[in-house]
Amino acid sequence: MSPPVEMVVSNTLLPERADVVIIGGGIIGVSTALFLAEKGIDVVLCEKGRIGGEQSSRNWGWCRTMGRDTSEIPLAMESLRLWRDMNRRTNRETGFRQAGIMYLCQTEAEVAAQESWLGHAAQYQVDARLLRGSALDRAMPGAASGFIAGLHTPTDGKAEPALAAPAIAEAARDHGAQIFTNTAVRGIERTAGRVTSVVTERGRIACQSVVLAGGAWSRLFAGNAGLDLPQLKVLGSVFRTRKLNGPDITAAGSVFAFRKRIDGGYSIARRNANTAEITPDHFRLLHDFLPRVINNRNEIRLRVGVRSWEELRTARRWSLDQVTPFEAVRVLDPKPKQGILAEARSVLAKAFPAFADMEVVESWAGLMDVTPDAVPVIDQVGHMPGFFVATGFSGHGFGIGPGAGRLMADLVAGDPPVVDPTPFRLARFPRTKGA
Repeated sequence: MSPPVEMVVSNTLLPERADVVIIGGGIIGVSTALFLAEKGIDVVLCEKGRIGGEQSSRNWGWCRTMGRDTSEIPLAMESLRLWRDMNRRTNRETGFRQAGIMYLCQTEAEVAAQESWLGHAAQYQVDARLLRGSALDRAMPGAASGFIAGLHTPTDGKAEPALAAPAIAEAARDHGAQIFTNTAVRGIERTAGRVTSVVTERGRIACQSVVLAGGAWSRLFAGNAGLDLPQLKVLGSVFRTRKLNGPDITAAGSVFAFRKRIDGGYSIARRNANTAEITPDHFRLLHDFLPRVINNRNEIRLRVGVRSWEELRTARRWSLDQVTPFEAVRVLDPKPKQGILAEARSVLAKAFPAFADMEVVESWAGLMDVTPDAVPVIDQVGHMPGFFVATGFSGHGFGIGPGAGRLMADLVAGDPPVVDPTPFRLARFPRTKGA
């Protein structure tokens, strides 16, 4: 079931030209649109379905610096700075609240892993600390016995996925951006190698630059454009509860993760257990992803399922006058894995008595776009001037969405980048050398 998302009404008349066309209306696409529009750049965003309809409304809603890959920390810190001001910036409710985040530890091995991360993150002066004893009890009230420590970042926050992307999209429109929903981009056109236009199902838009922020669809679109993007899909499942009296802080143990919503209920997920249905791309990209699968074999559950057959039948090449897979499936709405959610619910109810009588309202799932190193690509494609890619956020995209959009806007505009873009270069992957 798809979670309810604030509706964004489409512009009506497709323009003949724009400076920049953004493909994809998730948190990355709308954030890029906002920061480009704030720079006075003429931007059009095209979304095949609805704004925030896929993973951008289906994630946990965490806005964290804590626990990031160290290469992401500067971008996460910039994103958190932007999140704190996002309600004012958009003049709308995004649900952002600075409530803090806690990773709870039950064993000394888990504590050692968090201490190791703290050592690597110290250079960035992240506001995280390891708590034990009474300090842990004060920061994490309501927990039953069993937790010996917790990594706590009091300045981390949370936001509402169902509100945030729509609010940012509308703010971009306030600054002159045009937002089109139910408008799939079929492909890009180039002259002498450089981007000159996009072709949508409703017509052509001449442009100087294109930003692909298509989430789980990015590899398919890029492949038809001539870019072999190493990216796979991983399924994450979430459920939400009715209002209950529990902790305000966002937290996770080894099996569960929870966030209090602004409606008083909770979004809850199974931590460290996602599902990947085996598709033809798993075989095409086996060499790229094998090290990660081996190192994280307890976190990713490989299965054969409906998506295995759906992707086997999905066209990988098409001409720009043909109906595309993006028009055939407007919104990816996979079924959640109830067994995984039951594991989270059972362990959480034992760990926090407040959740013992939780009432589940609904559950949903989303497909995350994952790269071999779980770090996103935010870069221009070298052999396709004017073609930019922002994808592969590997389940981290919501929290770093504003910073990623700001960085991409800087790259497109040719302005000094807000953070060093080097960790996000496309060419770090062997199959994209020279791309």
